[in-house]
Amino acid sequence: MAGFKDMIGHKQEIANLERAIRTGKVSHAYIFTGEKGTGKKRLADAFAMTLQCTSDGERPCGECHSCHQAASGNHPDIIYILHEKPASIGVDDVRVQLTGDVQIRPYNGKYKIYIIPEAEKLTVQAQNAILKTIEEPPEYVVIILLASNEQVLLETIRSRCVVMHLKPVPDEQVKAYLMEQLMVPDYQADICVAFAQGNIGKAVRLASSEDFAAIKASAMMLIRNAGKMQISELIDYVKDVQEYKVSIQDYLDILALWYRDMVYFKATRDIDGIVFKDELRTIRDTVSYCTYEGVEEVVNAIESAKARLSANVNFDLTMELLFLVIKENIHG
Repeated sequence: MAGFKDMIGHKQEIANLERAIRTGKVSHAYIFTGEKGTGKKRLADAFAMTLQCTSDGERPCGECHSCHQAASGNHPDIIYILHEKPASIGVDDVRVQLTGDVQIRPYNGKYKIYIIPEAEKLTVQAQNAILKTIEEPPEYVVIILLASNEQVLLETIRSRCVVMHLKPVPDEQVKAYLMEQLMVPDYQADICVAFAQGNIGKAVRLASSEDFAAIKASAMMLIRNAGKMQISELIDYVKDVQEYKVSIQDYLDILALWYRDMVYFKATRDIDGIVFKDELRTIRDTVSYCTYEGVEEVVNAIESAKARLSANVNFDLTMELLFLVIKENIHG
């Protein structure tokens, strides 16, 4: 757990929370909303740590007993609501961990902070139980709901909370973070940034994933060799790709990015504007004989494959059709 200064992006939201702390106008209930990986939990952790910090100077100080407890995840007055059922947070979960606990005063902090990850999984009964606490909270209680989509929460809940929408982080900030903090090479950072689209969590996951590196290598093998492969070899290659079935959307995204790079480079010859700078020679070789129409066919086929796989259409058949389109339209 770290403070606000270590966060990437969300400057306006952080400024609003710091102002609330500074002016003594902290709300009893917040909703932090944004897709998975946008930093909802990290922002909640930083907010909780700052609220509980006992320093008279800059907060969080990172040095006081409270900050050390928060950083280690052992602060008795920062409580994460857990649930056993993976698909829902039930009324019993809420009663035991929150509504039945709020009357007990903080152990050693000014506040008692309850954080609910995946709040969109709260059942209606659980939300109604929380609503009563939000409507009449003890003065020391702060409830933070983390949700990918706050619209699934009851309007009565939303209207009583301060809602903060976490927006995508600018690409240049994501790239700087990957290169400076994770020591990711420039060309790899570009690929992760292009994939993440402002989602810092996804960018970090991709940058540190051995699976992602393997998926990229597999995709590049197809890109380089599709023209030389017989149809029977392409069909055999589908079996190799099945290894990445869980991450097949990442695999298809790599292909889509590659062929968009090709169109861009064919039209502009601008090296700076492509993502796969480390594969420039292959791009130059391929654009010399492919057509704009052929690449467009492939990009459309990739999008169709994504849709088919999302609809649980047969994996082998979907990938075979895609590979044949690549072979016919790029390599003739």
